[in-house]
Amino acid sequence: MAKKDAAQDSAPAEGKPGGKLKLIIVIVVVVLLAVGLSVGGTLYFLNKDAPKSDAETASAEPAVPVKQAAIYEELVPAFVVNFTHNGRARYMQVSVALLVRDQAALDALKVHMPVLRNRLVMLFSGQDFETLITPVGKEMLRQQATASVQELAQQETGKLTVEQVLFTNLVLQ
Repeated sequence: MAKKDAAQDSAPAEGKPGGKLKLIIVIVVVVLLAVGLSVGGTLYFLNKDAPKSDAETASAEPAVPVKQAAIYEELVPAFVVNFTHNGRARYMQVSVALLVRDQAALDALKVHMPVLRNRLVMLFSGQDFETLITPVGKEMLRQQATASVQELAQQETGKLTVEQVLFTNLVLQ
């Protein structure tokens, strides 16, 4: 009977360490796999964002054009338009500057300056005085002036010469 007890005690004892050993091996493999993936992912993303050498940059990316310096062309004299508001005469004086980046394109646009000034006078005189006294109204007018000048530049010179129309002075009376 002692032999049976020894045989029964040794059989389960041999089965348990083998099951625990397999579990430990699986856990170690999973941990090693997780560590390997995290190290690999980290290296991948670090190398992806790393600065490239001059040779790699020249071959991989086309040259990005450098933004040219701003050129401001002041339209002189200032624009003066009149309104009738609640039976009273009202006036607006606007000093305008054009923001361009290409001197040659600006010179081509200067030939059409009378047409440009006429468009702006018509735009300014067609505004509602109540709208112009608000900051939002002034900004909307500036954006309309920019669109009008850009449209003229596109028609006459074939490119968008003017980047922005800027109001350097705006007086409402």
